[in-house]
Amino acid sequence: MIRLTSVNVGLPRDVIWKGKTIKTGIFKDPISARVMVRSLNLDGDGQADLTVHGGADKAIYVYPFEHYDYWRSELPDTELTPGIFGENFTVTGLQEEDVNIGDRFQIGAVNLIVTQPRMPCYKLGIRFGRPDMVKRFLDSRRTGFYFRVLQEGEVEAGDAIEQTSRDSNNITVADITRLYVREQTNPELLRRATQLEALPASWRDYFQEQILRQGKK
Repeated sequence: MIRLTSVNVGLPRDVIWKGKTIKTGIFKDPISARVMVRSLNLDGDGQADLTVHGGADKAIYVYPFEHYDYWRSELPDTELTPGIFGENFTVTGLQEEDVNIGDRFQIGAVNLIVTQPRMPCYKLGIRFGRPDMVKRFLDSRRTGFYFRVLQEGEVEAGDAIEQTSRDSNNITVADITRLYVREQTNPELLRRATQLEALPASWRDYFQEQILRQGKK
């Protein structure tokens, strides 16, 4: 069963990192009450730098609970509580290899669509207190993914998640990550990715540039 294991929120705060004051919204804590899901975020949640975080295509960050076992073995001295990766939804039963860009889900009255994988920034290193965390996170390919909110409503930890449709393009979150890091040379998959309506324009433009570069070789 697909389930919402934990709902996590947090407002931006100032932290000291490498001698500088940095404002970040990556610190999320689980909440037990019902919370309103809105088109840009959850009530009680916020992002610090809206030029690279947040927005409709990154309204809800989702991270698979199953990945926590991997990270416990990788980071045995770190207490890993839900929300530590900056995710709003910690979920069971949804992983990157199985979820297509454009897949739609429902939690109660809330309707959601998968838009893109998460590409980590240096603030993940701040959250874990280790500068190598960004590289380790991307190398693991355990990126999680983002939802766009199609219909607002309330959710609560423990709610069931229902998949309401599967995108017929069959391009997974993991496929997009592999294309992004150029782990595979697949012109046909690149071409199909540029036509994914649910994938934000910035990603489609990036993949179009890759196609043009490959054509010049």
